[in-house]
Amino acid sequence: MMLSLAREPYPSRQLDEALLLRRREPVIWSEGPGPGWLPPVAMQQYEQDGFLVLPALLGADEVAELQGEMASLLERFAGSDQDTVIREPGSEAVRSIFSLPSISEVFARLARHPRLLSFAEHVLDSPAYLHQSRLNYKPGLAGKEFYWHSDFETWHVEDGMPAMRALSCSVLLTENTEFNGPLFVIPGSHRTYVGCVGETPADNYKSSLMRQTVGTPAPESLSLLTDEAGGLASVKGPPGTVVFFDSNLLHGSAGNISPYARANVFMVYNSVDNRLGPPCHGLPPRPEHIAHREATRPLKADKPRNSIDADGRSIG
Repeated sequence: MMLSLAREPYPSRQLDEALLLRRREPVIWSEGPGPGWLPPVAMQQYEQDGFLVLPALLGADEVAELQGEMASLLERFAGSDQDTVIREPGSEAVRSIFSLPSISEVFARLARHPRLLSFAEHVLDSPAYLHQSRLNYKPGLAGKEFYWHSDFETWHVEDGMPAMRALSCSVLLTENTEFNGPLFVIPGSHRTYVGCVGETPADNYKSSLMRQTVGTPAPESLSLLTDEAGGLASVKGPPGTVVFFDSNLLHGSAGNISPYARANVFMVYNSVDNRLGPPCHGLPPRPEHIAHREATRPLKADKPRNSIDADGRSIG
């Protein structure tokens, strides 16, 4: 065990007991106040809590376009057997559709949105590319839970992501309420890395994207970090709300037993200086649509589509 710890900065799986380590990297890699369009305390809040909720960041026209594209994709892939489509456990209902920019110019533009990309580039202090993207759809009365996990733990072990120099961006496409399975987070948990017990089965992604059972923190770790945080937080808001959260933040969501669907876009911005290496424990790389190794060119922000630029200044 001591030799493994010496070689591996973030050990997980193949452990005899749960492990808690302080993160080695900064939360925000840049210095300075951040993009000018943000509230003054936003970056401080993100660094402290590990997440930031920005209600109504996208306008009504942008939201309507994204909702229309979501409906089109759900209809298009309803009966598809493509690997990029994940179904709900025990159901034909769509749970996730991966690799959005490759199938939708609307979502490709969203990834290049000036405000989203400027936030990511500031946090990462570098150009960024999409490590992963997907539409997460939690149908009413049928959407299952996502158990507690750190994305970085999975990306490090199964994808070979070297460092915590990535962040997630969730764009709410439907109302997210306390009833339809919103995102739950443990504030401040991004400062602690949780190594997990249990080996990784072959092709784990085929089951973990439906129900994650490997790479999940021990109950004692969850209780400790929740007590340290003073409780949990849920992320709720109307369509057009944008949520940024650190790659190591512990999060999950409950099942949706309400009659109202919950749908969010999930995009992962990774630093171009943090491209993937070999996965841990001799695991084979996951497919390209889950973890990009080839499509890693830096994203370029689109020109603003209205009279406000990425820093919130009028451009006439």
